[in-house]
Amino acid sequence: MLRRYLTLGCLAFLASISVQAAAQTADCPRGTLDARYCDRDGDLVADVPTITRELADPSTLIFAYTPVEDPAVYRRVWQPFLDHLARETGKRVQFFAVQSNAAQIEAMRAGRLHVAGFNTGSNPLAVNCAGFVPFAMMASNDNRFGYEMEFIVPASSPARRIEDLRGRTIAFTAETSNSGFKAPSALLASQFNMRAGTDFTPAFSGRHDNSILGVANRDYDAAAIANSVMVRMIARNVVRAEQIRTIYRSQSFPTTGYGHAHNLSPALAEKIRGAFFSFNWAGTPLLEEFGKSEPPQERFMPITYRQHWQVIREIDAAMGVSYACR
Repeated sequence: MLRRYLTLGCLAFLASISVQAAAQTADCPRGTLDARYCDRDGDLVADVPTITRELADPSTLIFAYTPVEDPAVYRRVWQPFLDHLARETGKRVQFFAVQSNAAQIEAMRAGRLHVAGFNTGSNPLAVNCAGFVPFAMMASNDNRFGYEMEFIVPASSPARRIEDLRGRTIAFTAETSNSGFKAPSALLASQFNMRAGTDFTPAFSGRHDNSILGVANRDYDAAAIANSVMVRMIARNVVRAEQIRTIYRSQSFPTTGYGHAHNLSPALAEKIRGAFFSFNWAGTPLLEEFGKSEPPQERFMPITYRQHWQVIREIDAAMGVSYACR
């Protein structure tokens, strides 16, 4: 009988905690964040949980780089940084080769991904749906950063302007990509009155490298891509510059945002942030790979989602993009 009362008492206590937690979440301000998150300080990203048992302190940190290109290429490139992250946090660190933006977002939402670089376009979805907290971005040593969206065509193509793409096949990467879908789609509709399925045939390649290779090999009439990816592919001799011609270049956008899950213990989150800013790029595969960009990416600089992703949120708003989690 005593055991029964104790069991009932424990269940009642746990139920009380659950009700309190749900009430706290229900009453908190959150803006566009999913219902499971709060934003009491108004910085547009999820707050650290106030209930201790909701904090995560995993023995192994899982890291994933955005799948803008073949993930296998980047396992070697990121390894020295991951070794540094392990030393700074005292944790094992494992590279997770994600195959899509959706899979990366779902992994963080489910608690299986702790530290990540989300591409420009998927940052808002990761922030609002998965509790991602971006705090860093790659930049040059003199604080230059960013990339441009370009429409590219095969070098032998007769197309010289955006208008020349009417009736042709245009490759996009994925619907979560800024330069691979959202920005070019908004541009085509607003400035050129060109609609998918009516004025051109859309194709989805899945990744920027696929789109670039597809144009180089004349599989697509054109593609919307991030020029930072194209520059690196040319530097690696994956494609030749003379195979491709640019017919449009956009304003500059922020590059991949790096951050951590919102529910990591504050002490661990601080060590993760410190690891990014204390990493010495000199002589590393990271500098060899990303230093090829223009501007060169040579270090991690601090950023805020509210400031640096404002233009991306404006593009999303213009396109009617929803941050609802599905």
